Order: sequence, then C-alpha cells, then structure tokens
Amino acid sequence: MKVLVAGSGGQLGRALAETRPAGVTLVAPAEAAFDIADPRAVESVVRREAPDLLINAAAYTAVDRAESERDRATLLNGTAAGWLAEAAARTRAGFVHVSTDFVFDGTAGTPYRPEDTPHPLGVYGETKLAGERAVLAAHGQALLVRTAWVYAARGQNFMNTMLRLMAERDEVRVVSDQIGTPTNAASLARAIWRLTAHGATGIFHWTDAGVASWYDFAVAILEEALAQGLLSSAVPIIPIRTEDYPTPARRPAYSVLDKSATWAITGPARHWRVELREALARVGGTLA
Repeated sequence: MKVLVAGSGGQLGRALAETRPAGVTLVAPAEAAFDIADPRAVESVVRREAPDLLINAAAYTAVDRAESERDRATLLNGTAAGWLAEAAARTRAGFVHVSTDFVFDGTAGTPYRPEDTPHPLGVYGETKLAGERAVLAAHGQALLVRTAWVYAARGQNFMNTMLRLMAERDEVRVVSDQIGTPTNAASLARAIWRLTAHGATGIFHWTDAGVASWYDFAVAILEEALAQGLLSSAVPIIPIRTEDYPTPARRPAYSVLDKSATWAITGPARHWRVELREALARVGGTLA
C-alpha cells in the first residue's frame, strides 16, 4: 500500500514514518514540496503520487496565536483540509484526517463521545471543526481521528517545554484544573495504522489511557526524567488555577475523550504514564 503524508515534518508525521507497518510504502514530502495551503500544489502532488491512502498530519497548532491569526489558522486547519480530502476523493484514495479535543467546550462531566455535539471555545477549535466538516463533506469514506495533548521526543510540546523549564528554573507553575489525557505521538500513529488496516471510516477518538491535569502530567515528567537521568535535580512544581495563568485562548476544563469504539477495533491503549516513560527514553537517546 502506498501512503502519502501531509505534514511529514511534524511530531505525528515523523511518528507515522517510524511506526509504518510492513508492506507500506510511505511518501513523505517536505513542506516546501507539498504546500497544503496551495490547492494547485495539493492537486499536483496527489495526482503525481497516486497514493492508496492520504494522511493529513499537518495543522496549525499554535492555540494562542490563532486568536490573532484567524485567517492563517482557517486556511491550514479548515480550507486546506478540504482541499486534501477533495484531491484524495478524486483519485479514489482513502483519507485520514486528525482533529482535536478542542472542538469541545469542556463542560461535560463524562468523556466526550465521537457523536457528541462540538462547541469550540476559541479560534483553534473553530478552525479544526471547520476542517472536520470540510473533510466529511468532500470524502464520503474519510477516517477522522480526534486526539489530545500530543507530545513526542522531538518538537515543540508540553513535555519538552517542561524539561527545559525544570532545568532552567527554581520552580515551575502549572495549571491543575484542566483535565484531559496526554498522548504519545507514536501511540497515535500506531492507532491510525490499525484503524486504516481495519478499513475504519467516520469519526473516532484516540488518546492514551487514563486521565490527568497538566499539573499531574508535569509531576510525572519530573519523576520519570529524574529516574532516567535527564534532570539532575528536582524542582518544586506548583499547582495553579487557570485564572492565575491567563492566555489569549480559552481552554476546555475537561476534554477527556471516550475511546471505547476505537478500542473495540484497535485494542486498548496503554496508560499515558507508560507512554511518557518510553517517549522520555527517546529524548535520552537523542541526547546521548
């Protein structure tokens, strides 16, 4: 099977390459060679490569900056997602699109199911929801996977930011009243491969197992990094409220996703702390 990946240079794009199953030929052009913001480039690359499957791992993910860059976020998360789906449909390729827990407002008291009604709080979530709708309208057999709190050994993400701050500062203050689930990019990539192998279409949710606040996640990063020798000493981690750390974009207070339908196909995910341990081991490998 020939698979074309948009966004090959991001955390998920790299993870898809690292976890690709036997029998998969992966075509992963650099951003300059596969500019999803240019509909002519999208059409040209998809027609030239003629993939069996196109995976959109590209996105505008700067949640706070999106509040002042709505047009750019809309182009990449919404309009371009539709162009990719249309190109895949015209060439009879399957299509996978990755979305986010930020399409929900965080007012639920139980995990969000794929069929629950989205209600985003900010521009990032709004543009991702627009992308979902464009994809589903353009490609009748698309697979849409919502995920949350994605991180990897390389790239700009919460885990790597915490490692840097814990090495630089005398204390770190982290929000403790936003609840979700950390997700290793490698875990997400493996789930996507399993879902596509099963021929899944429609909306599915995937994160690692368990729940955490950002504070819980930070504490776990500290403990695991100390155990692996990535940090030489512990620093205090201070829990704070969302109102104590104002940001341009509002975040959902509770964005745990219900993965039961996905796990019925893929098998259950591992706990997020197990995945964190493995991701940190990869950080150690890059430092060696």
